[in-house]
Amino acid sequence: MVGARALVISRRSRPAAAAAALVAVAAVLVGCSGAPSLSGDVFVHDPAYVHTDYGDFLYSTGNGQVGDGNIQIRRSDDGASWEHVGEVWKTKPEWLSDAVPGVDNLWAPELYEHDGTWYMYYAASTFGSNRSVIALATNTTLDPADPDYEWVDQGEVIGSEGTDFNAIDAGIVEDAQGVPWMSFGSFWSGIRMVELEWPSGLRADDAEPLRLADRGTAENAIEAPYIVAHDGWFYLFASRGFCCRGVDSTYEIIVGRSRDVSGPYLDRDGISLLEDGGTVVLGSEGSRIGPGGQSVSNGTLAFHFYDADAAGIPTLGLRQITWRDGWPTVAR
Repeated sequence: MVGARALVISRRSRPAAAAAALVAVAAVLVGCSGAPSLSGDVFVHDPAYVHTDYGDFLYSTGNGQVGDGNIQIRRSDDGASWEHVGEVWKTKPEWLSDAVPGVDNLWAPELYEHDGTWYMYYAASTFGSNRSVIALATNTTLDPADPDYEWVDQGEVIGSEGTDFNAIDAGIVEDAQGVPWMSFGSFWSGIRMVELEWPSGLRADDAEPLRLADRGTAENAIEAPYIVAHDGWFYLFASRGFCCRGVDSTYEIIVGRSRDVSGPYLDRDGISLLEDGGTVVLGSEGSRIGPGGQSVSNGTLAFHFYDADAAGIPTLGLRQITWRDGWPTVAR
């Protein structure tokens, strides 16, 4: 195992040295009671998980010392054993350095397929700043063996310099009419949302972003929104609390629901997520500390947590979602 000092990777900070140390801890089995055991390279932060006919994929926050900090890719044939298969690009798009001076690694990807095109949203930022952008790249496949595989830079979707929000942590959902929406946000003014349009995957207009969740505190520790449509409802998952402090992290995954994609989102007790509401889906338990950074595919909730048995290393977790009385639950 690694040394006693906890490793920290954040949707806001992502120190570059961490991922290199993670790879050195190979083939460790992880999992909690009632959850599947995972093996191989499962040391990820902010996993964008998708299930396809040609394998399962994880795209995650990059490491500034590997592949120029680009988004990392992992693949599995069975959803249990994972291997690192490279980065999205060898070098970052040049325009990012002008948009976000000092940008190192790229953060918190999101993968969404529409009409045969894969859309990858990702964030460029620096620690403690909201001079951030969410950018987009497109591809026709996630399979690196496909001769048509190529991620094509599509530029900026939204920037947050000079605003009261932070343009990171994108999550995509379509409403009942097939209109795409992008939720996003981290601390600052909380969780926000803008309308997109197909086929570009870019913003539909320059309207003020909608407000979906706010803790009403100076720190406003809520981020990483992900909206799932299910049985006539929209469910907003978010990470509440503080990540990136190793075994001292306080992240927990919460949820609220709404009949309308734009909200209001209420928790199981009827409290609005705009008023610090949120029903806890998964929190710290045993060696699993601070679960968050979630995504959902094929009925599976993917997240990272800080493994107390491995010096707080960010580690992949997967849980099947069970719907009970209109609310998502997962094995503890």
